[in-house]
Amino acid sequence: MLCSPSFLSCDFENLEKEIKSISEAKWLHFDVMDGKFVANKTYDQDMLKEIKQYSNQFFDCHLMIEKPEEYYQKYIEAGADLITFHYEATTNPKKLIKDIKSHNIKVGISVKPQSKIEVLDDYLADIDLVLVMSVEPGKGGQKFIQESIQKIQYLKSKKNENDYKFDIEVDGGINFDTAKEVRKAGCDIIVVGSFIFNKKNRNDIIKELENV
Repeated sequence: MLCSPSFLSCDFENLEKEIKSISEAKWLHFDVMDGKFVANKTYDQDMLKEIKQYSNQFFDCHLMIEKPEEYYQKYIEAGADLITFHYEATTNPKKLIKDIKSHNIKVGISVKPQSKIEVLDDYLADIDLVLVMSVEPGKGGQKFIQESIQKIQYLKSKKNENDYKFDIEVDGGINFDTAKEVRKAGCDIIVVGSFIFNKKNRNDIIKELENV
């Protein structure tokens, strides 16, 4: 299982040092919020440009924004390797998947916790990743929503039945205990924020999480 650290809870005054403190992570997770699709607002594509100067990690970019079809190209230009958008945020997911893939980068799709995972059935053959939100998107430090396990299991079974190639990523409330649960359910990638950045030995925590 791969760990994609989310740096929302890091010290933004010392961003370069903070990102280098998680050098063991192959992926880096960007939580882009517009204050409309979710209540909070974080940063835009300029954050990717800045971090690109001192990181060669895989840029895992989660757009929690309205009308992602109008903005995704800015994030690709800034260095995103994967763009994940929300099913609830666009009127034509099929077209957006095709448009993002035309830029030769990976594409993911996500749903909010209250949405049924089955709404993604028509897109599973065409995507590289499904992001299961195991907390309500918009802020860090929330408790893991236990119903997320059934969503992971559902996606894993669809993957096996149809030989789909997408990865299953889980974001929210991840610690050693929940990491074990999601791994057992079929998760490939965990997004972890405060559980890593509240510690000093961050690279050790990343290794432990990837090998629970």
